[in-house]
Amino acid sequence: MRSSGAKHRGEQVSARVRAHVATMKSISKGKVLQSVPDMTTDQRKAPFDAVVVVGLGLIGASLTAALRKAYPGLVIFGVDTDGRSCVVAQERGWVTEASRPDDPAFCRFLAEKADLVVLATPVAAVDEYMSLLAQTGYAGVLTDTVSTKAHLIEAASELLPDPSIYVPGHPMAGSEKAGVDSARSDLYEGVNWILCPDETTDPDAFQKLHELICGMDARVVSLPREVHDDAVAIVSHVPHMVASALMQLALAHVDESRSLLRLAAGGFKDTTRVAAGSPELWCGIAFDNASALAAGLDEMEGILSQLRETLESGDKPAFTRLLSTAAEARRQLPAAWVPGSDKLIEVRIPMVNRTGVVAEVTTIASSVGCNIQSIEIDHVSEGNAVLSLVLTDEGDIGQLSYKLIDAGYAVSFSPLSPKEHSHVE
Repeated sequence: MRSSGAKHRGEQVSARVRAHVATMKSISKGKVLQSVPDMTTDQRKAPFDAVVVVGLGLIGASLTAALRKAYPGLVIFGVDTDGRSCVVAQERGWVTEASRPDDPAFCRFLAEKADLVVLATPVAAVDEYMSLLAQTGYAGVLTDTVSTKAHLIEAASELLPDPSIYVPGHPMAGSEKAGVDSARSDLYEGVNWILCPDETTDPDAFQKLHELICGMDARVVSLPREVHDDAVAIVSHVPHMVASALMQLALAHVDESRSLLRLAAGGFKDTTRVAAGSPELWCGIAFDNASALAAGLDEMEGILSQLRETLESGDKPAFTRLLSTAAEARRQLPAAWVPGSDKLIEVRIPMVNRTGVVAEVTTIASSVGCNIQSIEIDHVSEGNAVLSLVLTDEGDIGQLSYKLIDAGYAVSFSPLSPKEHSHVE
């Protein structure tokens, strides 16, 4: 663990955390309320000084737009093999500078300025860029937006001199549209952004990534690296294949007048929206995560078979139970990210002589549904620090306390008010 020297904190949350949270939006009774006005977007300092976003398609270009909106003064370098994408990103003011990957300006920026690199490319391009980072001596933080992690983790281990600089990331956002022309600055607002720290992850690097992401009004969910691909297969990749299958089913019953498709409104359009996504992109995703996707499709086949068999047997009560189980689970899904700004809770955890604390603690918090609104690491001395988490009133705080104590942590909880947690000049 790196130490930045002794810092006195006392019982107050730090000024840095207060300043960050003062910029957040609180939602009350369905109306959006503006946060404390003493910390404007123009005044907000980004946790990184110079960011490289590699890949200016929908995801990468939207990231540059969101970062520009959240941190107007941030230096952002965009990279894409398509020259037009670079030009568009510059014309819209999303990037400070942009180039193709073979431009010497890109290598100079990596070597001299960049302290965060985000790979927003297909998996097939990852090795090339990781090799380039190694060649330029890049020593900052590396993350990505790729929807599968197995190959990236392996590549980082083989190609990077220090694999610990890589923190796998994956925003659960997207669109059936693609390319820089479809990018928008609000794509990540309210979405879950997965980070996969492990025992080698630098706590300070994770803290800065967390702050950067929350600054775009997204929320961070921590997942163990080994479960990411299986989890995403169920909630993202299988649903896309099901949407595609539904469209194929409809097309198989379309007559020459296409009257059936004119009836396909409302729920059918909502359910099949993602099927309009890039076939080439989704083919790549499917084969990158083939094992987990195939297993998920097998499960889906079993569920559909159960529905068919129950229907054929005429067992209406059993059929109703199957539908009820799904309906109740669907109603439990939150309509949107609504952080509880009226009841904030601070959790303080000593990090003395223990590695992997950030990865373990944030993963436990995510597992019980707790939203970490901000993170602060107080370095008391070399190898001695305190991890401070500010939570909203979501999730099961009791389970969080039990699981942290069961994992061997000494934990203290204390309530905070928004006033305490706002910026003080």
